Amino acid sequence: MAMTKIKKGDTVKVIAGKDKGKEGKVISVADGKVIVEGVNTITKHTKASQANPNGGIIHQEAPIDCSNVMYVHKGQTTRIGFTTVEDKKGPKKVRVAKSTGEVID
Repeated sequence: MAMTKIKKGDTVKVIAGKDKGKEGKVISVADGKVIVEGVNTITKHTKASQANPNGGIIHQEAPIDCSNVMYVHKGQTTRIGFTTVEDKKGPKKVRVAKSTGEVID
């Protein structure tokens, strides 16, 4: 799978689907899917177990595709690009906000 430009801890905005317009923090990224805090919540019915003795109904976030979210930089959505920056150890690949040209991390 190709590397995604969204990382854990980023703030993103949903641009497609039933939760379009919602913003949240990325909880995890795997296989081109992201789990965003408070977005795409599902209802899961669970059996009783040692971890959850009563069982019952649990509400949790489900993964959504990376293509359906957009990075939020200074309150505005933007695409992400890469560039190299020189530092003490040599060239380093960093993420850049396409709208402003500023280095993200």
